[in-house]
Amino acid sequence: MSLRRDLAVIADHVAPGARVLDVGCGDGLLMAALRDAKGVDARGLELEPRNVAAAVGRGLSVIQGDADTDLADYPDQSFDYAILSQTLQTCRAPDKVLDELLRIGRRAFVSFPNFAHWRVRLSLLWGGRMPVTRLLPERWYDTPNIHHLTVDDFRAYLKGRGIAMEGAWFLSRGRETISAAANLFAEHAVFLLRGTEK
Repeated sequence: MSLRRDLAVIADHVAPGARVLDVGCGDGLLMAALRDAKGVDARGLELEPRNVAAAVGRGLSVIQGDADTDLADYPDQSFDYAILSQTLQTCRAPDKVLDELLRIGRRAFVSFPNFAHWRVRLSLLWGGRMPVTRLLPERWYDTPNIHHLTVDDFRAYLKGRGIAMEGAWFLSRGRETISAAANLFAEHAVFLLRGTEK
C-alpha cells in the first residue's frame, strides 16, 4: 500500500509496537500500514462516517468523533504517539486540539499544508483570488480549511508556548526540501512534538 508522502514520513518515525491514536484518520490507510509493517496498536478518531466505515472494513479500531470536542475523553499520556495529519487547519480551535494532542500522547505528529508556499503567494499576487492548487483544490467557499497557517506561524506558536520539537520534515512535490527556506518552498510540513509530562 502506497502512503501519501507526509504519512510515509510519519510511518518511518513511529517506533515498532507503539500505541498510536490517529486523529482525523480518514480511511485508516496510515493505521493499517503501521499495524502491518510495525505491529503498532493503532486507534483512530474520524469525523466522516464513510471514512469510519472504510477504516473498520480494514479491521481497524476507529470511532466516529470530532477532534474539537472528543479528545478530552482520552486519559493523559495514553498513547506513545498522537497523530494529527492534514487536520489541524480544519479544526475550530486548533490551539486547544494541540493541547489535547500533547496531553494524550507522549509524542505528537502534526502535519499541515503550508499556506505560504510560493505557488499560493503567486496565485494571490497575480490572480488576486484565493488560490486553487494541486494540493489545495477546493474553492474558498467549499474548503474544509478554516485556519490557514504557515510553517513560520507554527514555529512561532511552538516557541511562544514552549513546546518541544523533536523533528521537522518539509515536503515539496513529494520530496523533502530544506528547512531554512521551508516557509517559502514547502508545500507540506510534518512536525514531531514532545508531549507534556504528568
